Order: sequence, then C-alpha cells, then structure tokens
Amino acid sequence: MKPIFIEEIIKAVNGVINNNIDTKDIFIKNVSTDTRNIKPGDLFIPIVGENFDGHNFINDAFEKGAIACLSQKNIDNNNIVINVKDTKKALKDFAMYYRNLFNIPVVALTGSSGKTTTKDMLASCLSIKYKTLKTEGNFNNEIGLPLTIFNIEEDTEVAVLEMGMNHFGEIRNLSEIAKPDIALITNIGVSHIENLGSREGILRAKYEIFDYLKQNGIKILNGDDDMLCTLKEENDKIKTYFYSINRQLDAYATNIKENGINGISATINYFNKSFNVLLNFPGKHMISNALAVTLVCESLGLKEDEIKKGLETFKPSKMRMDIIKTDKYTIINDVYNANPNSMKASLDVLEVSEGRKVAILGDMFELGVYANDMHYEIGKYAVEKGIDELIFIGDYSYYMLQGAKDNIKNNSNINYFKTQDEFINNIDKLLKIGDTILVKASRGMKLENTVDKIMR
Repeated sequence: MKPIFIEEIIKAVNGVINNNIDTKDIFIKNVSTDTRNIKPGDLFIPIVGENFDGHNFINDAFEKGAIACLSQKNIDNNNIVINVKDTKKALKDFAMYYRNLFNIPVVALTGSSGKTTTKDMLASCLSIKYKTLKTEGNFNNEIGLPLTIFNIEEDTEVAVLEMGMNHFGEIRNLSEIAKPDIALITNIGVSHIENLGSREGILRAKYEIFDYLKQNGIKILNGDDDMLCTLKEENDKIKTYFYSINRQLDAYATNIKENGINGISATINYFNKSFNVLLNFPGKHMISNALAVTLVCESLGLKEDEIKKGLETFKPSKMRMDIIKTDKYTIINDVYNANPNSMKASLDVLEVSEGRKVAILGDMFELGVYANDMHYEIGKYAVEKGIDELIFIGDYSYYMLQGAKDNIKNNSNINYFKTQDEFINNIDKLLKIGDTILVKASRGMKLENTVDKIMR
C-alpha cells in the first residue's frame, strides 16, 4: 500500500479525531479489519457483523502496533481514533479515495460460475506484460474488495478484481469502488437464486457491474449464455464484445480437442487474429474462460504470443478442478463450491476421463424453492454421462438419488449417504484401484475431508 497521511483519511471518511492529537505528519502503511493480521503502522477498521464486533478488539490492535483506528462507537482510548458514523461505509469511502489515486486500468468480473478461475487465468496472462494485482482467495465482497484495493502499489500497472454477491445492490457498491475500465460477466446461472428470485433477478444483480463502468469502457459478455447473448450496447461510447465456443462472435474457438483430464486444446480466434493453445486442465468451459481472457488481454495491448504463454502456464487454484494423482486413484478435486452449471461442467470432464469413473457429489446451497428440482436434474445428468459409480451425500442430494434412479435401469451403482461421515465409513467398499474420482459440492459440505480420506 502507498503510505497515506492520517489527515487524508479523516477527509476521505468524513471522520473526527477523538483526541487532541497532532496528526499532521503521521501516516499509515496498511489497512486491516482483523487484529490477527495487524502490523506496526496499520490502520485498524473494526467491522460489526452478525456474530462479532470488531470494536471489542481495538485495544488489541493498538497493542500490536496499529497507529490509528476507525470507530462508530465511543471509545476510551488515548491513541488516534477516528470517529465515523459507520465503519463499513468508511471502509468503502476510503477505498474509493485510494482507488482514485491511481491511473491504472481496472478489470472487474463476475458471474454465477467460473469467475474465480477466469480471474486467475486473466492475471496469469496480464502478468506476462504488466505488474498485476488480483483478488486473492474469496476477497470479492464488500470487505474483501476494498482490502484488495489497498494492495495497489506505486508500481502496479493493472488490477483484476472479482466481484461476488448474494443480494441486489452489492455489486453496484463494489463497482462504485472499483470504477472499472473493463467489465466481464461469465454467465448467468442459478447461484443465490434463493435471494434473487429468478435468473432474471440474477441477471439484474450481475449487470450492476456496469453501473460505474467508465464512459470509454468495455463490456465483455458470454455469447453462449442464453440471457447474456441477447444484450446489446446501451451507449454508443461503450464497446460490447461477445465470446463463444459455438458461434463466430468477437472471439470464438475452433478445432477443440479434449485430452481427457490431461487438458484441452483449441484455436482461439479474435479480430482477424488467431493462435493455438493447449490448456493443462480439462473442460470445454475452460476454453470459454480463455476466450473471455483473450478479449480482455487484446483490449489491454497483449499480443498473441503473450496471451498464449499466460494461458498455457496457468494452473487452477487448489480445490478448483485440481487433478491429484495417487498410487491408487486419480482425484478431480473440485470441492471449493458448486452450482448446477459447474456440477454439469465437472461431470462433463469426468465423462471423458480414463478408467472407472466415480462421482462423489454433495449438496448445492442457496437454491431456494428450486433446490429439489435442480438436485434431481443433476442426478439425471450424471446417469446420462454414463458414470460408473454414483455417490450422493447430504440432505438435498437425496433428490440427486431420485433423479438418478428414475432414469436408469440398474441401480446397483447408485449410493446415497445422509452425512459425509457415513460415506467415509463405507469408502473402502465403493472405490477400486485405478478409479478416476470426481468430488464436488458446495463449500459448506466440506468435502475436502473426503478428498483427504481418499488420498490417505
């Protein structure tokens, strides 16, 4: 983080110092909302959550070397405390101020699935030419995105920011902070449909990413998505590009060739340019992500060989289509999260793998009244893919079981367990040496424990 004087912060957050302290030459080195990460010279911003209140840790922050803190409560402390009406809003206001100190291109992206992999893939490519900042882990919400903004350094040349949401208005707030030059939506699925009501509602919520797109900015949309493909330019000053693995749009793929779980190759075509690429991870959806990345990179001045190098050296994050080979099994570890679209994409990958194919699938969350039907559909889809052994775990996954049973004649290879522990107790009876095993569920199922058990 670029050092910022206390006086600047006070103005940015519309705050008031609680003590008569001369702050003229005092500056902060970083921002933290977690006292476990506090370092000398930091600004501590306590956040009030449903189950915690960061104000209870203000004294701890100062003991660890924080030079100042914000507070929305009256705090009896002799250190520099900046009083504000709402610390969460102050975090946003300060992040907006800090973002405006840098004249660098910002790429923002969202989507129901694939956004994290696309973000990481994009950062891999941009890093070939530029010093690139990207969202780390799950820092894609109203707390995480501002903290990511504070990681912009004097020599940062481009920032790639992932935006997640559960409700209307959240992405609009994130877009206001980021003020993106390029904004990308990967797809419109059914994640968070419980809160947003319908896919049309999800589209409206995702489309908020364009609310603060710069006037000369660029929109990038998935032309294979049935909802995004119909969207056209709303402003002559804003360019809109589409990508597809099925149609010849602004960026499209030809010569797609799958190599099982070892990878996939294709020719990437865009704006009268093209290059061949070999991705070291499987799935046609990865080619779709690569097309989106190509359009962003082209807009930021990368050449074909630079984009190709970034794509071919990219490796997915842990627990996201992570291929693990042991002495006995090949594991497709994709347990970081799940929704119907990503479930089907993972089953597509398992379908083209070698050996006996085993799918261990758990519950998908935040689907609301659609949950039963969508789990049923995944069970049916798994049967259609010809998976040799199906294992369903969890309450909602009972409906996967029903979807599978209703669409197959022989039920001998279909198994159901209400809990993960029940499955683990029977794991040795279901797996065979040489199996290729897909493990996937929503994050709350914690099926990484199953992956660990299989590896042991």
